[in-house]
Amino acid sequence: MFRTNESFYSFIEDLYNQPALRDQISLKVYDKGDFLLQQGDTLARVLIIREGIAKCYSTEDNGKDFIRQFMGKGQQVGDLEVIKGIKCMNNVQAITPLTAFAVAVPYFRHLYSTNLKFSSILMEELADRLIITDTKATLQQLYTLEHSLRKLLELMEIQQLTISKEDMASYLGISVRSLNRILKTL
Repeated sequence: MFRTNESFYSFIEDLYNQPALRDQISLKVYDKGDFLLQQGDTLARVLIIREGIAKCYSTEDNGKDFIRQFMGKGQQVGDLEVIKGIKCMNNVQAITPLTAFAVAVPYFRHLYSTNLKFSSILMEELADRLIITDTKATLQQLYTLEHSLRKLLELMEIQQLTISKEDMASYLGISVRSLNRILKTL
């Protein structure tokens, strides 16, 4: 649910600490509620979260939001879009104060084309995303909403994360009204 990636964070931080790369990697600061990226944007930078938590979600044609994941330290946003050469697929919004490394798109492309360690870390992250997406889809198909909500509440407690009812409902793909009904039965 709340994902981090220490190896990606360490790799980018090491690059950021090299003065010669300051024009390629900068630091951005976001307040709670600020958008890091918005659906449909053309990207100039790939962001890697340094500290704080963001939610990654899409707004569907019916106007409803669907939260794909919550992201923390070391998670990158905009990477898939840069690799595929497409506009931003999701909204990414800070749910706590947040700082992120901002990597210029040409430099990001240079890294994944020429740096084996970077490519390896990136491929591992992309594979993790596929596995998590598959697992989440399977659980949503095979288990009741009550079970999924219990698991979500457990994870929130373990990770000491407070999420609004609206965000919990969006993460589960249900309405707040349905969430409230399920919460009454637990």
